[in-house]
Amino acid sequence: MNSPKTRLVTGDKGFVGSLCMKAWPSAIGLSELAGASIDICDKVALRHALSNTELNEVIHLAGISFVPDAVADPLRTYQVNFLGTLNLLECLRDVGFSGRFIYVSSGDAYGLVQTSQLPVKETVPLAPRNPYAVSKAAAEALCYQWSQISGFEVIVARPFNHIGPGQSERFALSDFARQIAAMRHTDAIKKLFVGNIEVTRDFLDARDVVRAYDMLFENSLNANVYNVCSSQEYLLSDLVRRLIKISGVDIAIEVDASRWRPAEQSRMVGSNAKLMDATGWTPVIHLDETLLQIYEYWEHQLEK
Repeated sequence: MNSPKTRLVTGDKGFVGSLCMKAWPSAIGLSELAGASIDICDKVALRHALSNTELNEVIHLAGISFVPDAVADPLRTYQVNFLGTLNLLECLRDVGFSGRFIYVSSGDAYGLVQTSQLPVKETVPLAPRNPYAVSKAAAEALCYQWSQISGFEVIVARPFNHIGPGQSERFALSDFARQIAAMRHTDAIKKLFVGNIEVTRDFLDARDVVRAYDMLFENSLNANVYNVCSSQEYLLSDLVRRLIKISGVDIAIEVDASRWRPAEQSRMVGSNAKLMDATGWTPVIHLDETLLQIYEYWEHQLEK
């Protein structure tokens, strides 16, 4: 009988990383391996942590993922997202890793995409327009290089917008759900403050994203990139109204100029055909169920 594969998760304390740890019984988190939280940029500590365990698979989720943070501090973003990835790759080589490495990039790396290019396929050239997206595109190029020269396989996953209960309120739909849940218990004027919600995005439940990563470990090709997305185009304002309907509260929507992001992509939807063909993966969680669970999560949090 084959022994179970040991799968390392970096960023295991983050939103998606914690879901991976819950879904994969054989997984070990980098913070667990190190015995404490570890800075991906600390190469000495990283190599020491990796030298203690024989690994078969690695998924690299650690990094700066909130775009406003990246815009506020581009240098730190490049250090963590690009140089941190280089550190990890070099340390894995140094400890003799010979398995499969999945780098988690982002659909944001595509940047400005023309309507004629929708749904976005992996062959569309990257044109990143913010420091976060630039760091991801640069790390993708690095990963391709390593897929050609290292003694292990390197695959890139490009997830689009993914959401779920437990996500930080710094992300739009989680923030809207938190605001709405809070208004249910107040007599104050009920206004939901939003940025530009007349845009479309490709949303997917984060637990379906984790399933996709799991299946990519089993069925993917070295040096390949795979979109992880629903291939469904959702109008953000429609999802906001669904959240309000879930609450059962009469709430007005008000645009807050401070929440408006510059250089906004008006429409975005990806193609998941390559992922489905390679792995047989399909989304199984309906977005309405996800929205309900996000709202219920914030109801519960606010009751504490």
